[in-house]
Amino acid sequence: MIKALIIDDEPSAVNTLRLMLERYVPEIKELKSTNDAQEGLQLINTYKPQLLFLDIQMPMMTGFELLKQVPEINFNIIFTTAHDKYAIDAIRFSALDYLLKPIDADELRAAADKFIIKETLLLHNKSLYNNLLHNITTPDKKDFRMALPTSKETIFCRPAEIIRLEGESNYTRFFFTDKKTLVTSRTLKEYEDILLTYGFIRVHKSHLVNKTYVTNYTADGMLTMTDNSKVEISRRRKEEVITQLKAN
Repeated sequence: MIKALIIDDEPSAVNTLRLMLERYVPEIKELKSTNDAQEGLQLINTYKPQLLFLDIQMPMMTGFELLKQVPEINFNIIFTTAHDKYAIDAIRFSALDYLLKPIDADELRAAADKFIIKETLLLHNKSLYNNLLHNITTPDKKDFRMALPTSKETIFCRPAEIIRLEGESNYTRFFFTDKKTLVTSRTLKEYEDILLTYGFIRVHKSHLVNKTYVTNYTADGMLTMTDNSKVEISRRRKEEVITQLKAN
């Protein structure tokens, strides 16, 4: 049985989400909602939800401002938002879930499935949400910290600390400027979607590189990185990659 809470200032949005949850997420057996952020804070303390659907853009108090007032985040959050690139990037960098309004039924079900899986694990929610609050308040997106979950812990890093990424089936290996490496259980494609606007280039189906750390490239399609590693450029990406490197 899942206890859920919806906090959204738009009554129509609350009603729509409530109906969708009843239809597509029957695992939720208890559901409360409010259009008032202050009342939402009280409900978090008294109702103690396991799952919170939290709107980001609310008058008087945004979803992020609300979170800052929660003394202990011992529940999972699925953010709901209209298109806000800055907020969405901050959420994705923090390895947290969001739903873009208008909410899609399949995406809602997928987010619920992730929550159900998480409930069987010991989550380090506090560090993830603290990182989100850092990301959403920093004035420069280059200072966003990316959450990298491993089998033992979650590591936080800035894009500028990453030299390159290498895909290994459903895993991704990170190579850092301090010569450390890290393997996460996420695909290279997931990180590509986040990092392309931070100076990273997909040079091969298995390689994503930070072009800041490319020291040389050869006519036969091989990159040399600042850590002296060699990365192959795929034939079909060669022209595009070289164009992007020359634009550096």
